[in-house]
Amino acid sequence: MIERAGRREGLTGRRLSAAPALVCAALTLAACGNIGRLEQVTPTATAAAPVVKPNRVVQQTPASEREHERILSSYGGAYDDPKLEALISKIVDRLVAASERPDQAYKVTILNSGAVNAFALPTGQLYVTRGLIALASDTSELSSVLSHEMAHVLAKHASIREDQARQAAVVTRVVTDMSTDPDLTALALAKTKLTMASFSRQQEFEADGIGVGIAARAHFDPYGASRFLTAMERNAALKIGRTALDPRAQDFLSSHPATPERIANAQTIARQYTSPESNERDRETYLAAIDNIVYGEDPSEGFVRGRRFLHPKLGFTFTAPDSFTLDNTAQAVIGVREGGSQAMRFDVVRVPAEQSLGDYLNSGWMEGVEKSSTEDLNINGFPAASATAHGDQWQFKVYALRFGSDVYRFIFAAKQKTTESERNARETVNSFRRLTLEEIQAARPLRIKVINVQPGDTVESLSHRMAGVDHPTERFRVLNGLDAHAQVKPRDRVKIVVD
Repeated sequence: MIERAGRREGLTGRRLSAAPALVCAALTLAACGNIGRLEQVTPTATAAAPVVKPNRVVQQTPASEREHERILSSYGGAYDDPKLEALISKIVDRLVAASERPDQAYKVTILNSGAVNAFALPTGQLYVTRGLIALASDTSELSSVLSHEMAHVLAKHASIREDQARQAAVVTRVVTDMSTDPDLTALALAKTKLTMASFSRQQEFEADGIGVGIAARAHFDPYGASRFLTAMERNAALKIGRTALDPRAQDFLSSHPATPERIANAQTIARQYTSPESNERDRETYLAAIDNIVYGEDPSEGFVRGRRFLHPKLGFTFTAPDSFTLDNTAQAVIGVREGGSQAMRFDVVRVPAEQSLGDYLNSGWMEGVEKSSTEDLNINGFPAASATAHGDQWQFKVYALRFGSDVYRFIFAAKQKTTESERNARETVNSFRRLTLEEIQAARPLRIKVINVQPGDTVESLSHRMAGVDHPTERFRVLNGLDAHAQVKPRDRVKIVVD
């Protein structure tokens, strides 16, 4: 999900150290410039993105407006779905009326992201991704997320977090400016992050208590929170072994820790509100609202299918080596080989048209480059250049390729330079090509389809109908809130993923 060149500051002029830290830099490049998604969303379109608006007005501030635009940019803009917007508006109205501050205004934005995430700004702006909406199984589960985020606003957690983040940024900047000792800088950052994470956990437990109470008083099933926390843990477990290198693409659990203790706590709180009036799940209405929702990555921002990355709007594709897992993050496409001995990064950089690609590779953006290794190439008709770089523990092969007005960069890292690692890098770069018109037209997003279980259907047979997902049987169970031994019954309504 890298952003097209020219839309944000590129990496030209930045330096990467070809030391052990370069392993992290080459894979995450978190401090290497802001290279957002490879997308073509204009600021005007983003600003006009649809939002879910209850019958109240959120008081915007210049800071909150800037943060709103940043969030939209980071999460692929807003997701336009009138059915979902209407459902969420009704849920929020009920929650607000049942809260201790019915005068507090909220505005909910559905984000066009497959990540499972939700968060709030101090002003009452709430955000929920379509990935989270797709994972939830009924209105009570979604209401538990929305009431939890409302609780952060009511308890002023969002304001406190904003202040903490501002202070952390100041500390980081002072330490970075005053110290050339990387160990000291890392220690200061680690301490800052640890303090914020510890404080966050306290906030989450408090928000759980407030949120469950609000949902129960609005007559939603209070156990929706514990069920959804469980679903998120199970969903996160399916990602074990995959990279989670993009902070903005991380799931809800990254900033909202869901431990067994937290789930048990949510269940304990729910028992205080158990009553015939507080048990609404309304699964049928919920499933009707999410039927046909986009699932996973939106092809307009580029997407991964197995070892292949495709970007229909920008018109190119490439294929990663065998045994590599690709992850499309906000800054780059990241690939890691099973076992972690090799990795790759694909991103876009700004290179002046008059600068040769060989000169760019030797321009100092990366230390340890062997200038004598620089070679001009032609890859499938595109001008390109390659170079070798060395670190203390890793060896790098870097390619720059000019595609239209953009320059794309492949960075391959291997713990040891071998014939295989060289071949993997070369074959991956040589697979970069234009998409055909037929491929562009066929690039459709995956969607959630709600179907009726028929006689003879089983979890296994239904999961075999799932398209484009890993661990289809486990994924089917998680999407439908089924534990490891649960079975489906005829006439049950279930979610499957289709293309």
